[in-house]
Amino acid sequence: MNGAKTFDGIMGGEMVREERTAMTTNMMKEVSREARGVVNGGKVLFLWFWGFFGNSRFCLGSVILVALVILSAMGDGISMIPTVEGEENVIAAAQHIVRTLGTNQNLTDDMKKFLADLNSRLSTMTVFTESKGEGISEIEERLNFLQEKVMNWESDQSMIWESGPEEASEYLLAVDEVRRLTESLGSLSLNEDVEENKLLCRAHNVLQMAMDRLEEEFCYILVQNRQPFEPEHMSFRSSEDLLDVYSTISIEDDPVEDSLQRDSCSKGAEEFIIDLVHPDVILDLKCIANVMFTSSYDRECCQAFISIRKDALDECLFILEVEKLSIEDVLRMDWSSLNCKIKKWIRAMKIFVRVYLPSEKRLCEQIFEGFESIIPICFFESSKASILHLLNFGEAIAIGPRQPEKLFGILDMYEVLAGLLPDMDTLFSDDAGSSVRTERHEVIQRLGDSVRGTFVEFRNAVGSNTSTIPFAGGGIHHLTKYVMNFIKALTEYSDTLNLLLEDQDVGDTMSLLPNMNPVTEEENESESSSYSVSVSPLAHHLRSITSILESKLDSKSKLYRDGSLQHFFLMNNIYYMVQKVKSSELRVLFGDDWIRKHNVKFQQHAISYERAAWTSILALLKDEGIYNPGSHSVSKTVLKERFRSFNLAFEEIYKSQTGWLIPDIHLREDLRISTSLKVIQAYRTFTGRHVNHISDKYIKYSADDLQNYLLDLFEGSPRSLHNPHRR
Repeated sequence: MNGAKTFDGIMGGEMVREERTAMTTNMMKEVSREARGVVNGGKVLFLWFWGFFGNSRFCLGSVILVALVILSAMGDGISMIPTVEGEENVIAAAQHIVRTLGTNQNLTDDMKKFLADLNSRLSTMTVFTESKGEGISEIEERLNFLQEKVMNWESDQSMIWESGPEEASEYLLAVDEVRRLTESLGSLSLNEDVEENKLLCRAHNVLQMAMDRLEEEFCYILVQNRQPFEPEHMSFRSSEDLLDVYSTISIEDDPVEDSLQRDSCSKGAEEFIIDLVHPDVILDLKCIANVMFTSSYDRECCQAFISIRKDALDECLFILEVEKLSIEDVLRMDWSSLNCKIKKWIRAMKIFVRVYLPSEKRLCEQIFEGFESIIPICFFESSKASILHLLNFGEAIAIGPRQPEKLFGILDMYEVLAGLLPDMDTLFSDDAGSSVRTERHEVIQRLGDSVRGTFVEFRNAVGSNTSTIPFAGGGIHHLTKYVMNFIKALTEYSDTLNLLLEDQDVGDTMSLLPNMNPVTEEENESESSSYSVSVSPLAHHLRSITSILESKLDSKSKLYRDGSLQHFFLMNNIYYMVQKVKSSELRVLFGDDWIRKHNVKFQQHAISYERAAWTSILALLKDEGIYNPGSHSVSKTVLKERFRSFNLAFEEIYKSQTGWLIPDIHLREDLRISTSLKVIQAYRTFTGRHVNHISDKYIKYSADDLQNYLLDLFEGSPRSLHNPHRR
């Protein structure tokens, strides 16, 4: 919106008569309440009354009415008020009322001072009224006096409002009288007399000089009384004080990950109002604004306010560590720097919209009270550059490259902006703020598009991940950790993602899921059926991603030449997936049926591992083929070869499988126990039957030895058996 046109259109002329009448009525009610408070409390705030009387929209009758209200409130009779006719007699009546009030014995010093000032004001009116009939000599004399008063301050380097309230009120009275003299001279149509026109011109010059000084004083008071802004003392928690959700999504699992908390952007947030300018000077600013407005210098007053407050808002953003960056600057920035700036933006946005801007709007309302049409314009003009600067950063992030690591930062920005929507709509609810509302709507829409696009990029990144060498030790693959930690963190944004991913097609991902385990045909059909049941959009997408992950893991398992290690690898990774789902909010999204089926999968892979790794060695501990042909006697040669082959096979398994890794201690112990039960039982039975058929030197290991060696498996540290009695 064009600021100049707005001011010219709304503030360019005088108040219409209806608005004057409404103002007068409302103010009379307020004065009545104040008057009774004066009597009861024994105190008068002169500047408040000046703010009332200094407004040209209140006629002389209003002045008299105020005096009557005060008189009535004091309990004095008003029967002595004379009947009056004509403007001169009205003024005389008002003076009579004031003098009557002055005789009251209960007056405080403040009240006496106020009545004296009011009497002086009425005397000025009398002088001007008489001047209509007597010529302009008295006006010129009065103008000389007022000009001298104004000029005295022009030569003085000190500030009027720093000289005390008396000096300030006297100056305002003088300026307002200059205004009234100027208006009256103009209304007399003194266009034919050159001298008289010079007098009018001179009055205008004095008024212009006074307005310039008031504008200077107005700016000085605003600047000098600005309250320090200290966001660190507010209860908004900084994003930087919390764990960085993006950083925890890595290939490693830390205990701290499970205690990760996200800075809630909209839940439980409050609106704070702070004093941006010292409260003691608000009335001074309001009085100056009133005089400037009634003198038709409203535009200058508003522009001065806007200029000063724009600087204050810029300083606020500086304190909140928000830099002025162009879209190009943001797009060129590396992710580490950008991530830091996103967190600062989130904190700044909440404090700026929920604390600073409401306080800024209240300041406008306080200073320009009585000029309601001006308040939204001044607020908008002073704040638009700062709020648009913040929104521009959001737009720059939204149009940047869509990389998976940025998803959480973009989600945080989206949620912050969505959470601040009611606040911003309230702050910029008028026509002047429509451009801010429009920009906010466009930015949040672009951020939503960016979330959807980045989510797709993450899914594509999982599907395109390839490996050329097998993962060492058959442990949990980096991709598995990354994907599961990533989707676990996404559950913090379930509501937002369900909204943004609605109607987003996940594609035919079920066809990507290989038949990697011997589940029954009925179970496969049941899984497909349950997958198609109506679930939340986020659940649908996350199941799709884990299906893609399983497909990639199956491909990676085939890189192992050892069949037992293939199953060992899949057992590890599927078990990890199940544990992540069971121990987090993912359980709600995936459901117990998914957990049950994947428990079956990893257990089947554990069984398949045991078969592939130990079937051949356990076959050496069977009696088939150890008897001499045609007899029931044991062939010692065959028996010796069996023990020798078993020892070599066990040592080879020990050497390789101590280097294999099961990170989860429970799974590791379970597999050790299961393997031990099968191997130790078979070995103990075989050696017990044939210990008398062969020398002890051929039985290299005892059953207890083997049991102890089996405890070394799956630690991820390869070992060799050289000394059977090493323990």
